[in-house]
Amino acid sequence: MFLDLDDLTMHLRTDGPQDAPVLLMLHSLGTDHGVWDPQAAVLSRNFRVVRPDLRGHGLTGVTAGPYSIKGLAEDALCAMNRLGIMQAHVAGLSIGGMVGQALAAVAPSRVSSLVLCDTAMSIPPPGLWRDRAATVRASGTTAIADAVVARWVTPAAADTPETHRLRSMVVNTASEGYAGAAEAIAAADLASMTPSLRVPVLIAVGDQDVATPIAAAQHLAGAIAGSELSVIMGASHIPTFERSNELTGVIKTFLQRQLS
Repeated sequence: MFLDLDDLTMHLRTDGPQDAPVLLMLHSLGTDHGVWDPQAAVLSRNFRVVRPDLRGHGLTGVTAGPYSIKGLAEDALCAMNRLGIMQAHVAGLSIGGMVGQALAAVAPSRVSSLVLCDTAMSIPPPGLWRDRAATVRASGTTAIADAVVARWVTPAAADTPETHRLRSMVVNTASEGYAGAAEAIAAADLASMTPSLRVPVLIAVGDQDVATPIAAAQHLAGAIAGSELSVIMGASHIPTFERSNELTGVIKTFLQRQLS
């Protein structure tokens, strides 16, 4: 479905019972809502799963960058308002996890719990993201697709259909959308807001993630009182496909506790 927000049209997919608790799932840079497909297939049995394509990604409209994490969180909040969703559990992957942190900070009454996958309060160095933004503006996302995807999965998963699908997501992401979101990561430092979060939080990270490694996840867990940390073995930065069953199980167990 499509929603008209203030300055763009957002595409999103909804699955599951309309009267069930809402689970808002936010994808990573250079992907789209489909990166959560394995998890949504299971979690939609008990949740109304809402998966937007972030600004400049998927079928959502593209606006000129740079974007900001707070602005992307405001997009998510606007979508919730348009759909009449007063409160949601929120899961975010990579930049989606940064957006989830910002959403919970700026609208704490609207977030029931957080699942933060392979993310952090900041992902340095900022120059890397600005250089990548410049590259895709000049040469398109195809120019960075192979290098990016190589950091997303372990070598054992490099030639799987799921990894080929991830590469297609990158290639099909609008250059300005990718660049604008990369610039949002470059400027992001959530250390002033994330420690104030007072909702149940699960932090999951692949044991072989080099983009947001275990040390970053531990730092994030230390900043959020009462948070849980789960390490997904045999996974890199995008475990949603590579270790789908393990990640889905961890998330399902956490969310079921929130409903009890």
